[in-house]
Amino acid sequence: MSAAEAEQPPRKRRRKIPTSTGSYVLRPLVEDIALATEEHGTKVKISCVELWEGNLYIGTSAAEILHYVSIPDDSDNPSESPSYIFASRLQPKSTHASDGKQRPGVQQILVLPKVAKACVLCNGTLTFYTLPELSPAFGNTVLSNCSWVGGANLNANEEAEEDGETIMLCLKNQIRLVSIGDKPRKIRNIEYPACLTTSRRDNFACVADARSYALLDVENQQKISLFPISSLDDNVNGGQVEDISTRLESSRPSSVSGPGDVRGHGRSTSLGNFVTGLGRRSPQSTSRERSTQNTPEPRLRTASPVASQSRDISAESPTKRLSTSGKPLPPPPDTEAGQEGIQANAMSVSANLVPHICSPSPSEFLLTTGTTLDDPGVGIFVNLDGDVVRGTLQFRRYPTSVVVDRINRDGQEGSHDGDSPEGFVLATVSHQQEEGNREVIEVQRWDIEDGGRAEYLAVPFPFEEDNIEDTGYDVGNVALRSLRSSYCVPFPEVGEKLRAVRVRVSRQGLVDGADQNRDVKEDWELKRDEDEKAFAHRLGSQRSRIAVWSGSSIWWVTRNPLVMQLDEAIDQAMDEESFRVSRSEVIQIVNRVRGQEATTETEFLSLEYIRQKSSLILIADMIAQPSNPEDVTSADWRITEGLLIEGGVDPRVTLSLVPLLHEEIVEGSKGIWIHAGLVPVVEHYSKNIFGSSSTGTQQGKVLSNKSTLHIIKRYLYAWRQRKGFGSIADEVEVFQSVDAALLRILLHQDRTASTKTGVPSAARSELYALVDQGLDCFERAAALLEQCHRLYVLSRLYQSRKQSGKVLETWRRIIDGEQDDGGELRDGDNEVRRYLAKIKDISLIHEYGTWLARRNPALGVQVFSDDNSRIKFSPQDVVNLLQEKAPAAVKVYLEHLVFGKKNVQYANNLISYYLDSVLQVLGSSEDARSILLQSYESYRALQPPKPTYRQFIMDNSIAETWWQDRLRLLELLGGSHGADFNYNVDNVLARIEPFEQHLVPESIILDGRQGRHQQALRLLTHGLGDYHTAINYCLMGGASMFHPISGALTPHTSSRGEDRSRLFAHLLTEFLSIDDSSNRLERTSELLERFGSWYDVSQILERIPDDWSVELMSGFLISALRRLVAERNEAAMTKALSSADNLKVAASFVEKCTAIGPRREEIQ
Repeated sequence: MSAAEAEQPPRKRRRKIPTSTGSYVLRPLVEDIALATEEHGTKVKISCVELWEGNLYIGTSAAEILHYVSIPDDSDNPSESPSYIFASRLQPKSTHASDGKQRPGVQQILVLPKVAKACVLCNGTLTFYTLPELSPAFGNTVLSNCSWVGGANLNANEEAEEDGETIMLCLKNQIRLVSIGDKPRKIRNIEYPACLTTSRRDNFACVADARSYALLDVENQQKISLFPISSLDDNVNGGQVEDISTRLESSRPSSVSGPGDVRGHGRSTSLGNFVTGLGRRSPQSTSRERSTQNTPEPRLRTASPVASQSRDISAESPTKRLSTSGKPLPPPPDTEAGQEGIQANAMSVSANLVPHICSPSPSEFLLTTGTTLDDPGVGIFVNLDGDVVRGTLQFRRYPTSVVVDRINRDGQEGSHDGDSPEGFVLATVSHQQEEGNREVIEVQRWDIEDGGRAEYLAVPFPFEEDNIEDTGYDVGNVALRSLRSSYCVPFPEVGEKLRAVRVRVSRQGLVDGADQNRDVKEDWELKRDEDEKAFAHRLGSQRSRIAVWSGSSIWWVTRNPLVMQLDEAIDQAMDEESFRVSRSEVIQIVNRVRGQEATTETEFLSLEYIRQKSSLILIADMIAQPSNPEDVTSADWRITEGLLIEGGVDPRVTLSLVPLLHEEIVEGSKGIWIHAGLVPVVEHYSKNIFGSSSTGTQQGKVLSNKSTLHIIKRYLYAWRQRKGFGSIADEVEVFQSVDAALLRILLHQDRTASTKTGVPSAARSELYALVDQGLDCFERAAALLEQCHRLYVLSRLYQSRKQSGKVLETWRRIIDGEQDDGGELRDGDNEVRRYLAKIKDISLIHEYGTWLARRNPALGVQVFSDDNSRIKFSPQDVVNLLQEKAPAAVKVYLEHLVFGKKNVQYANNLISYYLDSVLQVLGSSEDARSILLQSYESYRALQPPKPTYRQFIMDNSIAETWWQDRLRLLELLGGSHGADFNYNVDNVLARIEPFEQHLVPESIILDGRQGRHQQALRLLTHGLGDYHTAINYCLMGGASMFHPISGALTPHTSSRGEDRSRLFAHLLTEFLSIDDSSNRLERTSELLERFGSWYDVSQILERIPDDWSVELMSGFLISALRRLVAERNEAAMTKALSSADNLKVAASFVEKCTAIGPRREEIQ
């Protein structure tokens, strides 16, 4: 490869990024980096990576640094990742191996952002450069024999004003603390030889050499030995506290004991035993372990009294410390050969395990330990006191690199105050596969007790298998790196899922409106599409500072957005071929976010999207594969129902999946807009539900599944409760669709239940309540009710809008016999009457009142005569209206006025109607005439005692209108309404004259009205044979054969006694003229015996036939004589009383005259 080709920018591949359910995913940073040139004869690999303000620095095993600079993407899409172009190739100063061994190349690139400097460690040589162009700094200062550079304070605030940054340089025999500013400045040396890695929090640093870990107080120069890297190494004593301020003292462990130091007591025992159990250790314990079991350990906090005590003791002479501890200190190694032998043995035991130190929180360090590279590794957390905290982390194999990540739910970096809700540990481990070992990233939680379920993230091969050998790159090299600068990694697919798109209604449910030709879209729709795309570009970015490399490619290791994790998990729970879904898996996915509150806009939309997609899948699965109620648990039903309500998806989308109900969707001019990620779900299930030829069968299955309908019904009810919420887009169309679908469900449920039971169902009450509350889809509801022949429910719908005319019209249709499947209007005439009494529309009352009067005159008249009606009518107006539009009801209304209201003003009109009715029948019906004549003969044939003729005809009434009218006519003619009631007698006589023989009672009443009492009595006696009524006639003074019930009598009833005597005389004459002698004798003797006081004895004796015996008249004669004697006695008594009164008057006169005295009068 030529140098020109090497300097070409890495290619940016447009491959489809696979989705994952894991917590982390890989996103390309740069790919196809030109690592090797023609000058390199061996394979070149990436050894380290660093990023600072768009400058990417890549260290290689060829001892070169490749500098790339980011440039924005050419497209207008801000969600696209920037591209990196090659800027320079730098070869830092380094030492070459004299023995010809392979050197590591660039080992570290440490960026110091505050001072804009970079430290580069290449082949054990440390050099300094300025950022960003990597120009030599500090006069080409070079430091040899350096094994590690780092130890920057993780607690440092980047915004704090300090002179520089303090770092730790790991030299051959010591650690040097250096401040990097305008120039490097040595702070102090710390005696810790062969340090391989460090991590520092303020004054506390965790370090490691080839064998073990230690905790350093860099300020007070004290060390706590922790535990070995390999648990097979028995020669490392953990928990000892040493003063390392001088080389002599650093070689002698400081054993401290005292009653005042109890906080660190027993650390070596617990730590040693803890590490012993992590690997395969010898069961034999050494004397060193036993001797340190009671060695107390001071804490290394600078401000603590324990730390001060440690410093005082370390300043004493070795002899004094020996006497204080009471235990001899082991002598330091005397020879250099001895040290080399110990180190060689340690390296052999450690099995080449690389130490890893991370700091997940301000008070903790994470260290790794294990046995061999092929055995599992263990992560141990220690605090700043050297105590083991938390639980351990188990790695599948001992990791080759480890980083920690602290992020918030919104994908931003967590703060260092320990309040980040999620913490992860990422490690590269070897994973056994069929094609051999392969490096993967193992992801675990460090902030929860059990560490959670480990996840594995595969690092892709950058080349095809058959081309690996031709690349010149080492593809087996995989490593993680936590960069000093973080970067916002875009996730455009998040925006593509969450942005809103328009869907359209079709016979097959909803279809994506994005496929529509842009030329037919309106301007507002095009503008919204652009706005939604711009909005989507802002969503889903995740901030990351972790990079991983393999071969010639580098990727970001970033948090997988929540919506991507759960969306992929939901997709995996679905079987696209069988249209089945694992409901339990979907429910488990939803439970992961149940109760979770959103903190950002992206998270809010993500949670909404997941809930909506889950609810749609669950309800669509029920619809697409209707199950028996036993196949789905009640909890499943409740969860599905709750998700539908909680998800907040446009109900029209849900209805689009329900056969029959999808016809009720109202799209509106603005259409239906949903998350773009929901469109494939809707289309997927719509094809299954509506795409087959058995759509009708599918509808039947859905409608027969009570549980599914119940869920949808409750879901629609829940949406109806949101009416008036300002947050609902397209409110009019949404609630029109909801109301129409809910109405259709209730109609189906009511029809089904009523057909089976024959009685109104509970759904009918719900149906009435729904309609009475009012429906937004008024026109559609009216058409649907007409289609289902539910006219009574339709009338209630009209009533909810106060459309009284439509209500009455619908009731009239039902009453006239039009089909109404519900059959709810059982007493339609009364319903119409009651309804007309409640309204104020006079025109409607006239129209439907007269219609009801024609149909049912009695009820129709009540419309105009009801005292509780809101509209009052004058009698004359009603009469005129009825005469015009309902003539048959006029008579009924007049009866109400005359008999009900006692309004005699309209009596003549009523009499005229009665006469018309009776005379018309008599004139046209021989049977009617025969009935009347037969009634007279039948009554005359009755033997006394018998009822009056009036009572007789009432008891023997026939169900004929004219007969009832005649009874009322007799009542009116007989003067039953009192003295104020008069009518035209002559007119009535003239009309009934042709039927005098048939209308005998009427003739009797009219004769009495005219004063022809003798003729009336003759008809009563001989025409009817009603002797009782004849006697009453005389007693009432000829008033009527039907005496009034109450009130004043007619003028005839107030006649004098001599008039009654004359009437009785006429009656005696008629009785004496009775043809039947026995009847004549009986009636006459009874009359004289009961009413003899009205007769003169002498006249009676003259008129009685001579052949009548005295015995027959004994009753009359005895009563007459008694009456005469009584009259005589009364006269005598009256006379005597009158004489006494005269005496009293005369005596009173005398007394008054005496009192006045005499008076003299002169007579001229």
